[in-house]
Amino acid sequence: MRLKGRVAIITGAAAGIGRASAKLFAQEGAAVVAVDLDQKGTEAIVDEIAHGAGKAIAIAADVSEKASALEIVRRTSERFGRVDILFNNAGIVTPGKIHETTEAEWDRAMVINLKSVYLLCHEVVPLFLERGGGVILNTASATALRSVTDRAAYSASKGAVIALTRSMALDYVKNNIRVNCLCPGTIDTPSLAQRLAAFADPADARKQFVARQPMGRLGTAEEVAQAALYLVSDESGFVTGTAFSIDGGFTV
Repeated sequence: MRLKGRVAIITGAAAGIGRASAKLFAQEGAAVVAVDLDQKGTEAIVDEIAHGAGKAIAIAADVSEKASALEIVRRTSERFGRVDILFNNAGIVTPGKIHETTEAEWDRAMVINLKSVYLLCHEVVPLFLERGGGVILNTASATALRSVTDRAAYSASKGAVIALTRSMALDYVKNNIRVNCLCPGTIDTPSLAQRLAAFADPADARKQFVARQPMGRLGTAEEVAQAALYLVSDESGFVTGTAFSIDGGFTV
C-alpha cells in the first residue's frame, strides 16, 4: 500500500499505460481519478478498480481544453478533498516528416501532448503549494531522447515535455513538489496496435518495431506502470527533474 490515503489524477486512463497505472495505483491504496476522452474505457477501468475494492471515479474529458482541466480538478476536490499525485499521461502519436505534417496535425500534437500538461499543472500546482507538496509525473517518450524517422511533431512535443518537467522541478523543489517524466520506448498497447493496422503489412511492421529494440521485444504497459509507481511514491523521494527511460535499451 505504497500510495495509501493519496489521491491520483491519471489522464489517458482508458487504455495502455494509463489503464495499467490506474489499476496499479489503486491496488497500492490510492483513490484514482481516471480521465480520458474515451468514456466507456474510463468507466470500465473504474469498474474494475471498484470490483477489487478500490476507490476511483471516471471523468470523460478532453484534456487539451482549459475548461476540462478546471472540471477535473473541481470534481476531484469535491469527491476526495485533495490531490496528491498528477500523472499527465494522455498523448497521441503523430507520424510524418516535417514537410508531410500539416499545420493541423502539428497543432494537435502540441495541444494534446504538451498543452494538456500545462493546463493541468496550472490548476494543480496551486493546490500543492497550499498543501505543502505533491508529485507530478509526465509521460514523454524515448523518441525525445533518440531521434527516429517520421516522428517530427511527436518528438518535438515530447522533447518539450522533458524541458517543461525539468523547469517545473527546479521551480518548485523548495516547495516539496517533485516533478519527473517517463520516457517509454515502444510499448505493446492498443494505441500501437491501431498504428500498426494502418501499415500495408501490419505483421511486418510489428517485426520492424521489435527489431529496433535491443532486448528483442516490446515493453508492456504493466512494466511502465511499475516505473510510474516508483516515481510517484515516497521511494523516489530524492528524485526530481529526471527523464526516466524505460525502453529496453533503445536509447543506449
